[in-house]
Amino acid sequence: MALKIIVCAKQVPDTNVIKINPKTGTLIREGVPSILNNDDANALEEALKLKDKYPDTHITVVSMGPPQAKDLLFECIAMGADEGVLISDRAVGGSDTWATSNALAATIRKIGDFDIIFGGRQAIDGDTAQVGPQIAEKLGLPQVTYVQKFELADDMKTITVERNMEDGYELIKLQTPCMLTCIKELNDPRYMDVRKIFGVKPEDMKVWSAADVEVDLDTVGLDASPTNVFRSFTPAPKGKGITVAGDSPKEMADNLLIGLKGKHII
Repeated sequence: MALKIIVCAKQVPDTNVIKINPKTGTLIREGVPSILNNDDANALEEALKLKDKYPDTHITVVSMGPPQAKDLLFECIAMGADEGVLISDRAVGGSDTWATSNALAATIRKIGDFDIIFGGRQAIDGDTAQVGPQIAEKLGLPQVTYVQKFELADDMKTITVERNMEDGYELIKLQTPCMLTCIKELNDPRYMDVRKIFGVKPEDMKVWSAADVEVDLDTVGLDASPTNVFRSFTPAPKGKGITVAGDSPKEMADNLLIGLKGKHII
């Protein structure tokens, strides 16, 4: 039996070099490289591990973004995915998580039959962890978030996962079709394969408009997004720390107390 897997992935700015315009509060994207979102790389890797075990598995990567996000699809196919679909349309520009999930859910409906949808826990540029669960709700799917371990039974229908918790984990069993969002503890993503890089064909990467996926235009885009960001800013760097000297813990404590008294008059 061949598995049909959909992986939701996002192209995001590299947060190691990203900056925020202090006057406008918006991201400075010029000159900032774009990368495959970290958790989405783990989602893709888990799908690829299934393809390694079951070679007939078909993996479709779904994304939403500007035309240059096709680079993301290229990367995913070069890693081992079979095809990519990008929904790119001015009508969906400015979408918040709710509107984004409407567009992606419509795209997945157009793709049709699938067994598992993998996605990352959250995107590093927004950190909301909302889109995956919202897609599942709109498609009427069972879902598990924060997946740190995955196992597919021999019947190819029953899945057992560990869901990461702050004080341990939950062991959950569910049936396909379902939605799973992944965290970095799940696996170590592979690199692109040189042979696959040269094997990527233009027809492997489809670009669909809002009309193509038949999404209600009243549910996507900036005007349809109920979320409003009041202000974004880069926190000011902390001041230089103070070193308290002394030859013993008691002397250091005494010197600290003297310094506090002098500063706060206590």
